Amino acid sequence: MTQPLDDLAHALLDAARRAGADEADAMAYSGDSISIDVRAGALEHAERSEGTDIGLRVFVGKRQACVSSSDTSDATMTIMAERAVAMAKEAPEDPHIGLASDDQLARNWDAEALKLFDPAGEPSPADLEADARAIEEAALAVEGITQMDSAAAGYGRTAVHIAASNGFSGGYARSERHLYGVAIAGTGAGMERDSDGDSRIFGKDLRSAEEIGKTAAARALERIGARRPPTGSFPVLYDERISSSLIGHLLSAANGSAIARGGSWLRDDLGAQVLPEGLSVIEDPHRAGIRASRPFDAEGLPTAKRAVVKDGVLMGWTLDLATARKLDMAPTGNAMRGPSAPPHPGTYNIALTQGKASRADLIRDMGTGLLVTSMIGATINPNTGDYSRGAAGFWVENGEIAYPVNECTIAGNLRDMLRKLIPANDARGYLSTVVPSLLVEGMTLAGD
Repeated sequence: MTQPLDDLAHALLDAARRAGADEADAMAYSGDSISIDVRAGALEHAERSEGTDIGLRVFVGKRQACVSSSDTSDATMTIMAERAVAMAKEAPEDPHIGLASDDQLARNWDAEALKLFDPAGEPSPADLEADARAIEEAALAVEGITQMDSAAAGYGRTAVHIAASNGFSGGYARSERHLYGVAIAGTGAGMERDSDGDSRIFGKDLRSAEEIGKTAAARALERIGARRPPTGSFPVLYDERISSSLIGHLLSAANGSAIARGGSWLRDDLGAQVLPEGLSVIEDPHRAGIRASRPFDAEGLPTAKRAVVKDGVLMGWTLDLATARKLDMAPTGNAMRGPSAPPHPGTYNIALTQGKASRADLIRDMGTGLLVTSMIGATINPNTGDYSRGAAGFWVENGEIAYPVNECTIAGNLRDMLRKLIPANDARGYLSTVVPSLLVEGMTLAGD
């Protein structure tokens, strides 16, 4: 019989104490998932996975070590603890590591209020297969679609419990249901592909399989006849599908780990203007029904809403306990971790202020330039912010989409790019990262 996760976490702490650890924290994680793929009207792949993983971090003075296992037996936990303590004794000292103090710990949270788990439960394999078939059938019914590269449906649920020798103990569960399809239009060297998908906590909130299939088909057909655009300096409009990557670069540069290393182009910009006035980046880990929400972080600290950027001004770094101590700042409750590694800082739900103009308005106003709908590869210099990415999308002339493009590169410097963003108003509010389409003037485009 499977042990409750809280029992496993506390059993690991007991083993750590017996092995001689001064302090310890433990994580017990369980998950199961099911995925169904259909191709050419037949079931291509069906997979189910289940498992439990445990992780232990021990401290011996100012030295630490982490171990993990998928074996939850008492004997294994004893061996894990002994090995972790032996490893910690050989590790280099780090004056910044250690557990949270009692006054820093989260208390009286309400995980149920976050609505992270669908009470409807796991869908049957037959229901998932029916959804995958519906995606494929809807796409193939669109004239010009020659085949489907993928039509998939799946479900997963996870649970985690964290406990530490400082007295913290807490856990929560989450679930997710998803649909995804990739359609191919054309034949031979003229084939083009594109995709659509949806992922939600609650299955009832999913867009229909038919809509996803039709949207993937329409996107693939729009790509037929793609060619390289001209080379030069042009405005670039990042479609809402991929615009969050720009804000992701900002968040990476504001991550405490990068700042503590001195390896961030934002390292000297705390309190400086990094976005246009009027734009803010807000983190809110308490949005109900959103996948990245959580009641506490991986070190047992409370999570809270905060402004990463307020009215264009960079307000603070993203910090776990260790990076906060290195920078002599207060932690922000942003520790993340898995069973096999120590915590690191990361962000949860993020939203950028939306604009007033529609995506169509920005296309009209940009005149001649590039609408980017997909990107591949990335060359980002973390110290300077120099930026270069492969892109595909649509060429815009006189404010109207003229033809599809591919095999081009867009380049600039993130510091300059972010300071002149113009947001649209088309962000999807149900995502964990809510970022609208973004127009950037004066980027370098390498095409023909």
